[in-house]
This record gives sequence, structure tokens and C-alpha cells, in this order.
Amino acid sequence: MRVECNISVDCKEPYAVIHIKEMTQPIAEIISMLEREDNGSLALIAVKERKTYFLEPQNIELVRTEGREIVCYDKCKNRYSLNRPLYELEHILGTEFVRISKSAIINIRQIHHVEAGFNGTMELVMKNGITDYISRSFRKSFKERLGLK
Repeated sequence: MRVECNISVDCKEPYAVIHIKEMTQPIAEIISMLEREDNGSLALIAVKERKTYFLEPQNIELVRTEGREIVCYDKCKNRYSLNRPLYELEHILGTEFVRISKSAIINIRQIHHVEAGFNGTMELVMKNGITDYISRSFRKSFKERLGLK
């Protein structure tokens, strides 16, 4: 791929023009990164049924591993595949999200309720109805994050 960059003191607002034959995942990620640079917003690149989507973090309820795949669920229970490792997503998503186990991150603003479970775990139910478990090793940090004792 050929890349050109023109630096000019006369440029008042940066812009990019990309000429492509078709949209690919790497190009979609680059576009997303450029858009974040401009306005500070964040959108995750996700795939569902061979289509690429840009998801706003506030619409994501749960991110977790399912088998060898990283997936996320939105408010309508739509399931999307993500192409980033969980630890990277945890860093990108920021303070509205908290790790609840080695394999899951949740949006704390989308929690419906939490119940005590067996073996020191806690069952978490999201507003969209999806359930997951807060493991014992993440329970303390989860409670601290919510301001619980």
C-alpha cells in the first residue's frame, strides 16, 4: 500500500482520503483510529455475519471469550466478534468497564443485578438478560469499583 503524508502549516483541520477497492478489517481499524484522534471518541470494530460494525462502548454490555473467540454483546443481545485480545479491550474501554473474571469484562452501567452464588462466586445479570459470573479472584476489585464493602 502506498501512503502519502503532507505536512503544512496552512492546514487548519487534518483530514484523510483513502482510496480502496474494498473495506477490510485492518483498514476499518485504521479509519477508527484516525477518527478517534480527531474527536476523542471511541468506536470498536466488530464483525457480525461477515459485516463490519462500529460499536460505541456505551452500547456494549459484556465482552468475553467464548472458546477461542472474543465476543461482545450489545443492549439488544446482538453478538459480535472482536479482533483484539481481552486485556487490550479492558484498557481501551476505560472506566465504565470492569473485569469480572479472566474471561469477561462488563459495562458497570448495564448491570441489572448481582446475586451471591456457589463457591464464593457472584452471578451477574446484565440489563439485556445475559448472565455471567464474577469469579472469587475478581470479586474484591469488583466490589471496590462499585463502592461496596
